[in-house]
Amino acid sequence: MMLLLIPLFPFLGFLVNACIGKRLSKSAAGSVAVAAMVASFAVALTSVMADLQVDERSVQWLTTSFMLTMAVVIPITGWLLERIPTRTAFILAMCLFTTGTLVCAVAPAFALVLAGRIVQASGTAIMMPLLMTTIMQLVPPAHRGAVMGNISLVISVAPALGPTMAGLVLQFTSWRGVFGIMAPIGLAMLIVGALRISNVNEPVRVPLDVLSIPLTVLGFGGLVYGLSLIGDPTVPTAEVAGAFAVGALALVAFLWRQLRLAHADRALLDLRAFQHGAFTISVIVMALAMMALFGTVIMLPLLLQQALHLPALSVGLMLLPGGVLMGVLGPIVGRLYDRVGARPLMLPASVVVAGVFWLLSTIQPDTPWWFVLACHMAMSASFAFMFTPLFTIALGSLPRQLYTHGSAIVGTVQQLAGAFGTAVFVTVFAAQSDAHKATGAGVEESLLYGSHLAFLGAGAVWLLAIVATGFLKTPEPSDELPHAH
Repeated sequence: MMLLLIPLFPFLGFLVNACIGKRLSKSAAGSVAVAAMVASFAVALTSVMADLQVDERSVQWLTTSFMLTMAVVIPITGWLLERIPTRTAFILAMCLFTTGTLVCAVAPAFALVLAGRIVQASGTAIMMPLLMTTIMQLVPPAHRGAVMGNISLVISVAPALGPTMAGLVLQFTSWRGVFGIMAPIGLAMLIVGALRISNVNEPVRVPLDVLSIPLTVLGFGGLVYGLSLIGDPTVPTAEVAGAFAVGALALVAFLWRQLRLAHADRALLDLRAFQHGAFTISVIVMALAMMALFGTVIMLPLLLQQALHLPALSVGLMLLPGGVLMGVLGPIVGRLYDRVGARPLMLPASVVVAGVFWLLSTIQPDTPWWFVLACHMAMSASFAFMFTPLFTIALGSLPRQLYTHGSAIVGTVQQLAGAFGTAVFVTVFAAQSDAHKATGAGVEESLLYGSHLAFLGAGAVWLLAIVATGFLKTPEPSDELPHAH
């Protein structure tokens, strides 16, 4: 049920702080919140497949399209949030979000459900940078870790309950009930926010580079679409190569244009943020972490339901303790970060994630449920020790002038990496399962074979995150704005 309560928790945190007049709490919640939304909805993916007669490759687009839309829309929010007041931005975000929820609840066909998810993503994409930018302006550097940890505790209630409640709803109704229950909540928050939120920014007239928008769509969309086609025997090789070619060329053109426009402060994304080393390394590790997290929360429910034949409610219950653990650790990690810095927290956690990937690659039909539960809890705890430092370092290393663009870059990378991770996991899983099934193997054996290779591949890529983590340290914030070359 809590499918959409996840992004509503950052919104709710924003609402509560605005209403009581306290400083806004930082929503590093962004990645954790959206990841938990994906986890909640992943429990319902099997039900969607059966009801709308679509396969794994198609249904994963309900997740991939959400993240891809956010990756495309978030860069525009850097411009949008400078042009419109805080209250207007909130109302726009919640209107889009609630409308998308209603569309998904009543959609008679898969294409309309997909459209609803895209509208939802557009609303969420506006809110996330709004929260992050505001917090970077209001919270002193010495307290950002603690604030991050405290807000993580609040928003982790929804991630913890999400998969379980989604499974419970599916026991009594269809996947549409997941959306139907959340629509009134979104509408109520829209009304309360419209009445109570006050503006905390001074809008300025900033020109929009219109050409950059289609370049983001073609660049990010082409690459993710190409990834989703890999291994599909029904798709010509030329189509896959064409998608990658269009995506790569558009992305290069987009980056070149942003560098050219940065000196005039007209860039959609000011890439001068990457001239700060701590920001760059943090974004790299964050991208790898998002790929791992999103891929895992999609793979596990599919694997547990289709290969091990566990009911949706059982799968939701198995994912509950990990979410609770992540929430409980949030404030602790925040305080530890303020005391000891990033590396002592992140390096051991990154090693544990690699070990979990290896353990998940050993799942068999007779694997006990507590083994999967323990793996998920270990991974959740490890990510709790990584995301708080990553967000704090990334934005804390930038000068004030780049907060808005830094928030947009972080949000874009999060969602693009999540989309890549989901596409890669599902593509490897489906392709290897189909190939093994073609040799005469059974369905369960083939699914497990595909999952083993997917998890092993993720573990191999994750080694890069371990290396990069070793170079992270708590940054000294700079007020100097680097010059574009």
